[in-house]
Amino acid sequence: MTILHLALAGDWAEAARAGEYRVSTLGRTLAEEGFIHACADLDQLRGVAERYYTGVTEPLVVLTVDQGRLGCPVLLEVPPGAEEAFPHIYGPLPVEAVVSVSPFAR
Repeated sequence: MTILHLALAGDWAEAARAGEYRVSTLGRTLAEEGFIHACADLDQLRGVAERYYTGVTEPLVVLTVDQGRLGCPVLLEVPPGAEEAFPHIYGPLPVEAVVSVSPFAR
């Protein structure tokens, strides 16, 4: 199963050098949040972008993640105030689990 994550291009570039990605969401790390926010499909991703990334001027990228390559749990959870479940990655995201990186166009 593939899942999606919206990332700042600079955060992804840093992760590619380090070998793993540890940003949960805009301005929050995996250590602070406890998991990495992800989306099940493009509709969820667009909704996240509209709700949380409207003021972001840095380029964004969509990470397509192969869940089978993660090596950590992924749980579908309904965040407070949401009406649908989102995948949450409970561990760092290894660079090798990312099968594609695409620019995000608004």
